[in-house]
Amino acid sequence: MAKKHLKKETASAVIAAVRRGGGEGAPIGETAYRRIRSDIVFGKLPPGQKLTLDRMKEAYNASVSTLREILNRLSSEGFIKAEGAKGFEVMPTSPENLRQVASMRQLLECHALKESFEAGDMEWEGRVVAAHHKLAQIEKRMAIGDRADAEMWKRYDWEFHHALISACGSQVLLDTHAMIYDRYLRYQMIAAVYRGDAASSEHRTLLESALARDWRIAQKTLTTHVQDCVEQMVGGGLIG
Repeated sequence: MAKKHLKKETASAVIAAVRRGGGEGAPIGETAYRRIRSDIVFGKLPPGQKLTLDRMKEAYNASVSTLREILNRLSSEGFIKAEGAKGFEVMPTSPENLRQVASMRQLLECHALKESFEAGDMEWEGRVVAAHHKLAQIEKRMAIGDRADAEMWKRYDWEFHHALISACGSQVLLDTHAMIYDRYLRYQMIAAVYRGDAASSEHRTLLESALARDWRIAQKTLTTHVQDCVEQMVGGGLIG
């Protein structure tokens, strides 16, 4: 798989890799990287957990040297805390860090929405509509109490938000947004946050704004979408 292609699917790969075991034909190191990253994002490796290389070697089918490279890579991405001789631990969480990550997501995504709405064509519209349809269907199931597949829900949530900004014309912007999105997603998964009808309504407004090319309404809606979620996590004591 080409390096450029891997960059393009950073956030979606994290979500989808949980189901496909890191990608068919991927090198062992890349497979282990995706699995560890997924386990951090989805809270299976909780904040503050010490990462012992000898234990991880068997769990992720990778050598100690490969694991050390992976953990240093994840440290540069903000998912791992490297403590020198003390080793590695999963990056702790805090309300302050959540607000910083959310602010960066909002900044990047609002800018990308404007650029994408102004440049989007019929193909882009089709991607947005298709992505919203999948998200809306799983949100309907969740609204009646079926919340067994949170990872699929967040995969569809990512696909919709990514589709909205996919015509922005900047791969650097898309790559940076994908990285920040995953850090924001980790907080959502740890807090098990669910905003129900409010989030679904905001998604519908984002869809309608896209089809009307009204990036101002989309930016306002996205700001509410992110900030209300943060307040639910912090105000509800879901993030310590």
